[in-house]
Order: sequence, then C-alpha cells, then structure tokens
Amino acid sequence: MPTRLLPSETHYLGARVSAQGVHFALAAPNAEHVELCLFSDDGQQELQRLPMPARDQGIWHGFLPDARAGLVYGYRVHGPWEPPRGQRFNPAKVLLDPCAREVVGVYAGQDVHLGHQPNAPLQADLRDNASVALKARVVAELPRATRPLPVDPAKRVIYELHIKGFTALHPLVPPELRGSYAGLAHPAAIAHLVSLGITTVCIMPVAFRADEVRLQKLGLSNYWGYNPIAWNAPEARYWSGTAGSSPRSEMRAMVDALHAAHLEVVLDVVYNHTGETDALGPTLSLRGIDNALYYHLDPDRPDDYLNWTGCGNCVNLNHPLVLRTVMDSLRGWISEYGVDGFRFDLAPVLARGTAESQFAYSARSPFLMAVAQDPVLREALMIAEPWDIGPGGYQLGHFPAQWLEWNDQFRDVQRSSWLHHSAPLGTLAQRLAGSADRFDAQHRSPGSSVNFVTAHDGFTLTDLVSYVQRHNQANGEDNRDGHGHNLSVNHGVEGPTKDPAIVAQRARQKRTLLAATLLSLGTPMLLGGDELGHTQHGNNNAYCQDNPTTWLDWETADSDLLRFVTGVLALRRQRRWLQSRRWWSLPGADASPIAQWFSPDGQPMHPQSWNQQPEQALMLVLRAGADAHARLLSADATQADCLMLLNVSRDAQQFQLPAGPWIRHMDTASGALGNVALGPQATVSAGSLWLASRAPVAETLLEDHP
Repeated sequence: MPTRLLPSETHYLGARVSAQGVHFALAAPNAEHVELCLFSDDGQQELQRLPMPARDQGIWHGFLPDARAGLVYGYRVHGPWEPPRGQRFNPAKVLLDPCAREVVGVYAGQDVHLGHQPNAPLQADLRDNASVALKARVVAELPRATRPLPVDPAKRVIYELHIKGFTALHPLVPPELRGSYAGLAHPAAIAHLVSLGITTVCIMPVAFRADEVRLQKLGLSNYWGYNPIAWNAPEARYWSGTAGSSPRSEMRAMVDALHAAHLEVVLDVVYNHTGETDALGPTLSLRGIDNALYYHLDPDRPDDYLNWTGCGNCVNLNHPLVLRTVMDSLRGWISEYGVDGFRFDLAPVLARGTAESQFAYSARSPFLMAVAQDPVLREALMIAEPWDIGPGGYQLGHFPAQWLEWNDQFRDVQRSSWLHHSAPLGTLAQRLAGSADRFDAQHRSPGSSVNFVTAHDGFTLTDLVSYVQRHNQANGEDNRDGHGHNLSVNHGVEGPTKDPAIVAQRARQKRTLLAATLLSLGTPMLLGGDELGHTQHGNNNAYCQDNPTTWLDWETADSDLLRFVTGVLALRRQRRWLQSRRWWSLPGADASPIAQWFSPDGQPMHPQSWNQQPEQALMLVLRAGADAHARLLSADATQADCLMLLNVSRDAQQFQLPAGPWIRHMDTASGALGNVALGPQATVSAGSLWLASRAPVAETLLEDHP
C-alpha cells in the first residue's frame, strides 16, 4: 500500500474512485493539518496515517494510487483546541467524512467520542477512539438513475411513511425483508400504495443517524431518524442484509420499484442540525473537522451553539463550503438513487442569515437561491416544513414560488372546526380554498399548500379522536415531551372503548377529517396508517418507539375506513374542479373553477356570516367559468359541477340545494360511497360532509388509478 498521498483535486468533496486510485477531499479551512487514516475492513484496526498533501481554497485533498472501492477510512484533523473561540480540533478523535456514502460502525454513545473531558467541558480529551469511531467506506458509483415523468401537481397526493414502521408487521412481506428497503419495495407493500390511490411517497429520514446518548441509556433509539451524522449514506438499519446487496444498492432498488409503480419518491431530509447535538455532545464529524465553519455559534459565547432546532446545534449554510456540501448531497440522492424531491425538516434554519442580519430568515438566502438556479434541484419537488423555534421562525407562505409548504393552519382549523366547533366559517372556507390568504395567489399555485390533519409529529388520526391527553411515558421524559395543545377529543373516554355510540362518533370524525383533507384545494397529505385506523395508544411524540407502538398493525386494519379513503381518492381523481391547477375564482370570472358559497338556506353567504362560529353550516358549489374552453368541456362528467355540504355544527342541518338534479357520492356520517339522487332539500348529520355532482354522472365509482 502506498505510504504517501499525492496532491489531488477539489472537483468533488468526499472520496471518489477513478481508474488509477481514489481521490479524497475534505473541507476544513481552519485546520492546520489533516491525516487520512486507513483501517481494516471491519474498521476496528487503524493501519496507516497519511498526511493530506495539499490545501486549496479551504479544501484538503490527496490522491491514493491503486486504491479501490471498499477501502475504510477516517480523518484526524489538527488545529487549536480553543472552545471559547469556537475551535474544537482534537486529533485524538477519528472523524467521519461528512460526504461519506457508506458508514462502517455504530455509535454506541461511549464517552470516548467526546472531544472534551467528561467532567471538564473546556479541556480536550486525549483518549484515542479509533477502534470504535464511525468510518467511511469508499464506494463505487451506482449507475446513474433515471426518473419517470413528474406527477401532475394538481393530482399529487402525498403519503408519509416510515420504512420500518410500514412493513415491520406486514403479513405478506417475507419476514426477512420486513422493516427494510427491500420490504418497502416488495409487491405486497407497493400494492397497498397503488390501490389506495396516492401518487407520492414521502419517506421519513433514511440518512445514517447517531442515536442520542440519553435514548441509548433508556434502551431506546431515534426511530424517526431526525438525528443524522452522514447526510449521504443510507441508514444501514434499514438494509435487509440480503447477500449480494448493500444499503446503497437496496435503497436504489426500492426507489426503482416505487417508480415502476408510477409513484413519486420524496425523502424527508435533515440538514438543519446533526447528531453531534449540543456543546456536551460527541465529536463524530463536523465538530472536529471545523466546528466554527459548519455550525452557527453563539456570538456571545462561541463555545456554545445557536439552537433553533431544539436538538443542540444548527448547520450554517452561509459559508460556501458548507452550502456546497449540502447541495452535493441533495444532487447525489437524485443522481444515484433517482429520488424525485425532498421534504426539509425545520426548513427556515437552512435560510437564516448571519449575525449581521440578526440571523433572520430570507427567501433570498444562499441556500434557497442556490436551489432555484441549480439545473438538477430546480426541477425536483421541494417541500418545506416552514417553521423552526428561533426568532421569526414561523414562515408559512414565505418560501419561493416553486416550493410546497406544510400548512399547519389547515390542520388546526380542521381540528377546531370539526372537533371543537370553534373556528369561524370564513377561516374554514379559506383553508378549504387553498389558503390563498397565506400563499400569494399571484405567484404561488394552489398546490403550494400541503394540507394535512395528522403527520408523524403528533397524534395519529385514531388517537386524535380518542385521547385528550398525551400519553408519552414510554419516552422517558415523565410525559413532558410532545405537543400539549392538540385540539383533540375523546368523547368522554380516554382511549379505547366498546361504547357503540362513542365508536360510531369517532369513526364519523375520522372520515370527515380525511374527506375534508382530500377534497380541499391544495396538495393533500395522508399519514401512513391513518387509513388503517393505526393507533399509538395516545403517544403523540413516538420518535423513539421502534416497536409495535409505531409499526402498522395490518392484521387489525380497519377495512371499512380503508375502503372509504380509497373511494374518496377515486372521487377526487374523477372531478376536475377538485384537482384544480388554478385558484378558485369568484362568480363572474371567466377562469375556472368558480366557487360559490351558500348558507344552508341556499342564499349566498353575506360578509357578516363569515365570522360566525360553525354552529350552522356551509355549502360550496364548484363549476366551470365563462370561458369557451370550459363550456366546451362541461358535458364531460369530470367537468360536472361539484357540490359540498359541510355541517360543522353539533346538530343535523337541513340544506336547500341549488337547482339540480344532484347526485350524492359520499356521506361521511355513514361512510356511504355510491350514487344517490338528491331532491331539492337534504339533511346532513352533525359533523358530516357530503360530496355531490350535478347529474348526469356515471352510475358507479370509476376504478381508475393514477
């Protein structure tokens, strides 16, 4: 093996294989000296330390002749240990390449990974951690991925799932594949997604993670995966171990299988913080490579971190080398694995400025501007979780025009209206109409709003209507973690009950909330398992529960609820105005569709009526505008006028219907799906929603799929 490195190049960060050897490059402009450490195949024995021979523009680089894929390596980075100045170099610690694409080892929480002495945070710890440190393995390039034609944004329906939770108990997935990338790629798993009628799978984080020490001491793990330590490496825990495969190849095969079923694949990604946590956390990678470069440090105390994530640190994308690291990572998931887009956890962190701007969020931040001009990323689906816990951290509606954003106001208004009867009718109508008050209708499309009532963070749908209090004792934080304000209900019984009246009421509320989500203007999102009646037994922060609490129980699935959700999604696909590319227009406009709002007596809503609490009800008609094209298409059943009857009150409500004839297709009170002729009046049960179309329409639900 060569005893020295040759100068290389800075075209790529990380390790890249060529015909002649392997090129290494590490961004660490404040480091004084860097050593490439080579290890045995299992990563436990250090074999060589080779000084990196050159540094250009802050990037240390070297070329190892005749090296091949499979080589295991790490770095020792030399420089001053001066935490009060933000510098935490400690060459006693072997560090993981931030651009690693495969990781060797597991972080088990040993204190030998601390850069500081356990009882003296400002003193360097000189113990060597080489035998147990995380290392990178040099990998060969995967064949360049191809991506299918994008989904029509107006028809997009997102389904959020966890790879392990979705398949861990699936009876039709072979036991050896359950909980893995290969498990999600199995035909039985994909068949559910296709038959349900969704278009887009949003997969919770798959980047290699480091579980927090606190959780490990409790025998728990960061099951959700929001604690990354290697942004480019698929988590090995989701690999089936099938002979001849690797986490990388199996992840790629999963994406290919989902694409073959015409499903988009979106990854939930976490670039806002890392698993090194706070100033007392481990030194695994970025902290020891160049702490002051990669992280937002507290200007008043550079030995500490700004913490807008609640996880102890925040990554600083204002520096070009850090921005480049993240941009390269995003492009890699697309080019190597073929993913179609990303959902960004705590996205405002990525777009915050420097101390000079008081760390304010900006839609023209380096990161957002880089994405907008990047020839690969600008074509990808970008979804923001538009809030963090820092100052000015709530940024719903303020992301660039091509981005989608999770709309928590939709969630809260639906819960307030249908469960607590406490939101004004005007606010409910705004959310049903795409939240144009939050998204600039001149520059944004209705699909910008990702409409949801439940997500991984919070109660499942079943728990939302079954529990008033959170029940998070299993998380080891004395039930203090998780949301305390859930807008949930339990109907007098906390948790499961056999009372038929309560069971029926809960079932109705679930159907109504799901229907309101799927039929509102915007991009609907379902939480995986809600269509099956999945419960977490009142745990509304199950991030550390890798067990049947979070795994979907397919054997006890609610088949009636599944049938209902599948039917509502079919109704949505069959009606153009429920999948509008345009904002709903006011009566008199040429553009389609026209939205007309009526009170139950059939009269147009008056301005003063919009401020009423929803103790009455609301009627919505969607129809073609006056434009010639719409008139030409109006004979098509998919262009037929749509009628929604929304009774958000506590009592049954009679509606005087607009001139018909109308055919009802759905009633959330009974869960009925099918075509029923309506007369001039209709009585809708309390807390229920109907969908109807102007006749004539097809006699039965169409069985089409996206």
